[in-house]
Amino acid sequence: MQIKINTDRHIQGDERLKEAVRAIVEQGLGHTLSRLTRAEVHLQDENAHKGGGDDIRCMIEARPQGRDPLAATHHDADVEAAARGAARRLRALLESEFGKADRKR
Repeated sequence: MQIKINTDRHIQGDERLKEAVRAIVEQGLGHTLSRLTRAEVHLQDENAHKGGGDDIRCMIEARPQGRDPLAATHHDADVEAAARGAARRLRALLESEFGKADRKR
């Protein structure tokens, strides 16, 4: 499965950050990874230079095999916490959707 990471101009998207976010997403999505073809992570600093709490937004869009994409968003004080929160929300959404689909079979 491919994980693509996008950052805005206020978040330095270096390799260390990308590897950390990839690891968080892989761990956070857990067993649902095997049913995905791709995930896109979008990181944004909504207040940029102003600072403040919970101004980092992480949106993760997952593309399940043969299904429409699903996405979850989380705001937090830093990039890694925002990524963990979005991954946790997306995993719950994916588990729900996969459970519904499995019950229909």
